[in-house]
Amino acid sequence: MSTSTRFLRLLSLLQTHRYWSGDELAQRLDVSLRTVRRDIDRLRDLGYPVQADRGVGGGYQLASGAALPPLVLDDEEAVALVAALQSTVHGGSSALADAALRALGKVIPVLPSRLRQRAQALAASTVPLDSRNSVPEPVDPQVLVVLAQGCRDRERVAFDYRDAKGSASSRRVEPAKLVNVGDRYYLVAYDLDRADWRSFRVDRAECAEPRALRFIPREIPGGDAAQFVRQGLRGAGVQPISARVHASAEVLAPRIGRWFEIQPTDENCCIVRTENSNLSWAAFGLALSEAKVSDVKPEELRKLLTSWSSNLASGSEE
Repeated sequence: MSTSTRFLRLLSLLQTHRYWSGDELAQRLDVSLRTVRRDIDRLRDLGYPVQADRGVGGGYQLASGAALPPLVLDDEEAVALVAALQSTVHGGSSALADAALRALGKVIPVLPSRLRQRAQALAASTVPLDSRNSVPEPVDPQVLVVLAQGCRDRERVAFDYRDAKGSASSRRVEPAKLVNVGDRYYLVAYDLDRADWRSFRVDRAECAEPRALRFIPREIPGGDAAQFVRQGLRGAGVQPISARVHASAEVLAPRIGRWFEIQPTDENCCIVRTENSNLSWAAFGLALSEAKVSDVKPEELRKLLTSWSSNLASGSEE
């Protein structure tokens, strides 16, 4: 366990506000009691009110009701935290989305100035694309930060990119917006070498670097970054998928809300939508609803579901 990881783990344990003996903390952190004492002193230097009892049976406890100083987060943790909250804000549950939005409003102001700027860049530069309850696919946090800051600061960025066929290239772009769709982030940017607009999967980008060259923003084709990405996905074989599922939104949300947009039509029925090139994946998602499904589009998906249903039924009769 690295020093920073151990330090944050110690802070996490103390923030439960229970009483910890020195031996318990040493065992949890897999370090010596001397190291625990040193880390406690570091916390106090940062302003955390850690109370201590000396002698046999002595231990440590974080004072209740004390105002805590800025969060201790490294760059990657700040990006991960804001990205997770951002995805929840885009989720289907209004109560959870509101709570995540309130949390963002509290977390960003208490971050140290350097991390606050990076976290704000990500939050300010991201828009959703019909991706309810989704968690972005893992990407290099440093790449995500550089792209987000480029969008916010109108600063050119260069990065290495590998396309769907595995071909590598170097790109110089004027970044406009980050779009969260499903489990991925896409960058909408003007490609300077190709003199045209492009969308890039962020998980395929590497070695992103700001070029310290400001630019005057260009208008995204159609004026909508999310729509621009949607059109690009359709051109890559991704197609719209929809179905009527005979169950309430409350029932469907925990079952398939991560993959489908859920639109209630009445108390016991919903229209669900998504976009994907893998019909088997969509069929599996609909099966997880554990409800009657009708009005399935496209036709190929309806036939696939019928085939699955027939095969499963015949198998149960043997």
